[in-house]
Amino acid sequence: MSAESSPPQTAVASPPSAAGRGRPGRWRQLGLLSAAMGTDSGEHSAVSVLFPAMRSALGLPLSALSLLVALGKLTGVFFGPVWVVLAQRFPRKYVLAGCSGLWGVWTIATGFAQNYLQLVVLFGVAAVGIAGSGPLVNGILADLFDDRTRGRASGVLFGSIALFTAVLGPLFGQLSLIGDGWRYGFFLLGTLQLLAGVAILVFFEDPGVGAAEPQLASLTAGSRTPRGRAFDRASLRRLARIRSFPLMCLQRLLSAQFVMVAFGVVFLVDVRGFSNAQASLVIFPAALSYLLGTLGGGLAADRVQRSFPRAGRVAVLQAALLGYGVVAYVATQVAWTQLGVYAFLLSVLGLLQGVQPGVNRPVIMAITPPELRGTAFAVFLGLEGIGWASITLGVGYLGDTIGLRGAFLWMVVVVLLVNGLLATLLYRPYARDVAAVQAELDRRLAGSRPLPDETQDRNPT
Repeated sequence: MSAESSPPQTAVASPPSAAGRGRPGRWRQLGLLSAAMGTDSGEHSAVSVLFPAMRSALGLPLSALSLLVALGKLTGVFFGPVWVVLAQRFPRKYVLAGCSGLWGVWTIATGFAQNYLQLVVLFGVAAVGIAGSGPLVNGILADLFDDRTRGRASGVLFGSIALFTAVLGPLFGQLSLIGDGWRYGFFLLGTLQLLAGVAILVFFEDPGVGAAEPQLASLTAGSRTPRGRAFDRASLRRLARIRSFPLMCLQRLLSAQFVMVAFGVVFLVDVRGFSNAQASLVIFPAALSYLLGTLGGGLAADRVQRSFPRAGRVAVLQAALLGYGVVAYVATQVAWTQLGVYAFLLSVLGLLQGVQPGVNRPVIMAITPPELRGTAFAVFLGLEGIGWASITLGVGYLGDTIGLRGAFLWMVVVVLLVNGLLATLLYRPYARDVAAVQAELDRRLAGSRPLPDETQDRNPT
């Protein structure tokens, strides 16, 4: 049975249990991946937190923030697949170190921008490298951890990113009190990216494609690792025939929660009247809650999935989306006078957003065969970038017309509630697609087992 065909109605959607299938040293390797993605994601955090100071220094309009955020995400749409193709031709370790770490020289260069045009160009070039970390890191994570622990591993990965943001967010905010302090934010971030790249080169060990799959781990070392699929029409057609994959991509297109990351501080400054330094203080509790959400959400999603293998992860994802829409309404449409109230509400939003990476990433890993995961994440995160860019641009330009409060109502609250309702369509195809992938892996295992007479003269391994 292929990964795209429908399994029998009696098929079970949960992959087989595989205690001890994880790679040795996998948590240490995950720490290196977290450092790479954390420093890369910090670039968007720096732009969002430091934008009020950048706006004053360079005379930028509000829509400039939308353009910068959109540019960073749209760059990933075009260059994410390029890095995936390179990683299929060259060792993933070196490609990841180059795009996610050593490319930090361009982040440092962004801090030297003297006008709007230079800022856009340098930030765009820096974003070209960042585009590779998402699909590569998520694909490698699937090779380090089996299905039973991928939710927890994804939670740790994105929780580490949240911790990084929680520490640097307030620091970036305080830099706004210094003349040209926003430049030092980019200098610091680029330096950290370079250090992460060097650490990847020196310490990271690639587990190999499909290394955490129980069926493939049973094969000999020479035949265990399937070759990654090229980013071509054939692989894209295979992904399109996995019925729940287009639905997951639609879910990412409507992920309006990223708007709160980009515009949260600006909203508190422009709409609620807090200073840039004051507003940046909400970053720490929100990022800490996101950290708790990623860690707790990943663990909870794994447990719910084991209890309800046909629908567990989808139910958790839907609850998080609908909950986010409701709390976003309270946070943006009701005028609160105390900064502490906003800190609490944004913390709840961070918690709900933190749950999602520990769910949607394992979903993609579960519905795709190992050799297609790099391509799948390139498409998935690329469409996420299109959705993020489109919604962010909409908020920026709509905010200039009707104000940020109205823009948040239509582009965040309404979109997230619709997204949560659309998640209902995932339940049936998700169960079938996971079962189809497991059937395909079982078929490969059965087809690779030698007959008894073939092993008589073969030394044991």
